[in-house]
Amino acid sequence: MSERKVLNKYYPPDFDPSKIPKLKLPKDRQYVVRLMAPFNMRCKTCGEYIYKGKKFNARKETVQNEAYLGLPIFRFYIKCTRCLAEITFKTDPENTDYTMEHGATRNFQAEKLLEEEEKRVQKEREDEELNNPMKVLENRTKDSKLEMEVLENLQELKDLNQRQAHVDFEAMLRQHRLSEDERQKQEQEEDECETAALVEEARRRRLLEDSDSEEEAAAPAPPRLALRPRPTDILEEAPKAKRKVESWERSVGTLGSRPQLSGLVVVKNTDPGCNSRQGLASPTSKALLSRPGPVRSSKAADRAPQLPGTSSLSQLGAYSDSEDSSGSN
Repeated sequence: MSERKVLNKYYPPDFDPSKIPKLKLPKDRQYVVRLMAPFNMRCKTCGEYIYKGKKFNARKETVQNEAYLGLPIFRFYIKCTRCLAEITFKTDPENTDYTMEHGATRNFQAEKLLEEEEKRVQKEREDEELNNPMKVLENRTKDSKLEMEVLENLQELKDLNQRQAHVDFEAMLRQHRLSEDERQKQEQEEDECETAALVEEARRRRLLEDSDSEEEAAAPAPPRLALRPRPTDILEEAPKAKRKVESWERSVGTLGSRPQLSGLVVVKNTDPGCNSRQGLASPTSKALLSRPGPVRSSKAADRAPQLPGTSSLSQLGAYSDSEDSSGSN
């Protein structure tokens, strides 16, 4: 297989290079090259910033009548990315840099200006020392003083480092951790004390509320003022020896005993006079007569003994019935 890239070419025996016509190209001809912006710049037309490393399709030409030690100087033409204004800069082989010509201003030249200033001062000093021997002595004195100041500052820094070298940073960290643990423990104890105090206060408040409720329940009722006796109080008085009975006993009565309201029943008379007087009886007596019970005479009602369980209402009914029976007789 033959090689793809041929390095040796065939020249016929009658080949004469002098017969080849030469192209007559202008010396200031331009080439289109691809390059990057060598420094940060700002367009003078629109103020657009062009950062270092921005790629452009530039036109390159050789500067006429300018060279440095036989090295040619090239000029480049680029266009602003915003307003398409033309910007030119050229090479500077003396300083291994580029020089801005027109169309933009170079930014961030502080370091470069400082270096140039230092070079200028150094060159002036060397020129003075060559022409003035006393200037050499003065410069040496200044240099010795500056060296002594630098040595003193260096010694101070060494002493400071030695003082700091005796400091045990591990011990400082341990102390800091211990203090942090103590602080957390103290905060926890304070929280526990506050919680216990709140619980104790709540318990005391609950005990006080319970004691107040018990005192209110156990406190006797305030004594009533003694009222003047009325004539009808005797009818409302209950017997002293009152037997405790159940609710159903009070309503129905005890089994095997005489009914409490049996003394209120009066035998119906056939006398028309009695009927007319009985017709004028109160509705309460009629209701009492309608209830079932053994029939007794009015005299028996008068002679009926007062039972301990009878109320004042039953006594009043018996009293009125006795008067009616006595009037009829």
